[in-house]
Amino acid sequence: MTIWIAALPALLAVAVGAGVLLRRHRRLAVRLFLALDAVLLVAAAVVAVVALSAGPAQAAPAAAGAAPGGNWAALLGAAISVAGSSIGAGIAVAYTGAAALAALSERPELFGRAMVIVGLAEGIAIYGLIVAVIVIGKA
Repeated sequence: MTIWIAALPALLAVAVGAGVLLRRHRRLAVRLFLALDAVLLVAAAVVAVVALSAGPAQAAPAAAGAAPGGNWAALLGAAISVAGSSIGAGIAVAYTGAAALAALSERPELFGRAMVIVGLAEGIAIYGLIVAVIVIGKA
């Protein structure tokens, strides 16, 4: 990406120069572009011949140890586990909490049962955290 950003002023200068050349010396510009096209065609033909005459491609031998940063999939899985379980727990607590508060407003003696139900909904986030720890431990 940096190369493209660095080459952008050079490409712009070439485009402006080609436009000026086309306006002032039309025949010379056409000959110059045809010569440039011929050079690019010959270069492409050389690259094609080299690519077709090379041997079959082979994979590099695997390293003895794990590559640094090779456990990205485990970290991604752990992150998805924690995020999904947290979102699920939030949704569950929202519904059960609202229902528990409605039940407590009518019958205050149901406080213990309501808190257990809300706590079970909150346990979904803990399950996701446990799965994340297990996944990271296996990586």
